Amino acid sequence: MRSLKTREAAALLNISPNTLRTWERKYGYPKPLRSPGKHRAYTYAEIAALRDALARGLSVQSAISAVREELGADTEALVIALDAFSTAEADRAMEASLALRSLERSVDEVLLPALDEIRRRDGHVSARWAASLRWGVDWLGRAQRLSRPLDPGPGVLIGDASGGGLAAARASVHALELFCRRDGLRVLVLPVEAHGRLGEALAAVEPLCVVVVGGQASDEQVARWTYSVRRSAAEPAIAQYLRPDRGGGSGATDHVLTGPPVAAHRQLRDLVAASRDAKRVASPAEAHGSAQPG
Repeated sequence: MRSLKTREAAALLNISPNTLRTWERKYGYPKPLRSPGKHRAYTYAEIAALRDALARGLSVQSAISAVREELGADTEALVIALDAFSTAEADRAMEASLALRSLERSVDEVLLPALDEIRRRDGHVSARWAASLRWGVDWLGRAQRLSRPLDPGPGVLIGDASGGGLAAARASVHALELFCRRDGLRVLVLPVEAHGRLGEALAAVEPLCVVVVGGQASDEQVARWTYSVRRSAAEPAIAQYLRPDRGGGSGATDHVLTGPPVAAHRQLRDLVAASRDAKRVASPAEAHGSAQPG
């Protein structure tokens, strides 16, 4: 997937970088990804589509609306494929999206919205939702296996509190795992029901951050699991994601991640960076303290 820096995207549109950023703030488009260094990266196909729309004499607002409508056709195509229980057509709809968007944005803007539409319309116990969710989880798993492996980086533990089965959060658990792995993080996903001998798993991953995802598991289950994590790991940051507010919560987590999985991943990445920096600061101090005479 070809991407453009801000100056490159602005040059393709024959505008200044400041104008491009103004359009982004005013219209929410073009919508860039953010690199780990917080730099904007625009998808070439989207910028080219906007350039072509502007060349037809449309105003900026009309051109952006036209491009958004064209891009929205991918989500509609995926919904149609899932309606027909056609996994082959669903795969083709995602391939069409990947020709225009990054993998992260294809998941965020096409796959997950299509699944949400199926669940909202047909209900979470319908055969169509069951088949659609299974396809979505399988597609995310295939994307993870096909992603270029990076050198293992900091560890992250995901506690799956979605309850499995037909829970809507299942797809988000897999999407978050995919984004983290593509970012070079070492990820282990465990159900929150699995708290026996948890120390062995944590020793293998050495997580700097732990995130509990999903709202099906009870606060008691989550509290028991996170207590086991805190006893076994070296004080990781603990966050929760997609857990409903039950009026006070479980008190077992320190941070709340918000937004779709692509946004939650960015917040998680920031938590990992903060935890890593804190440990770097603490290590010299601990070494200095241990060197003092008794």
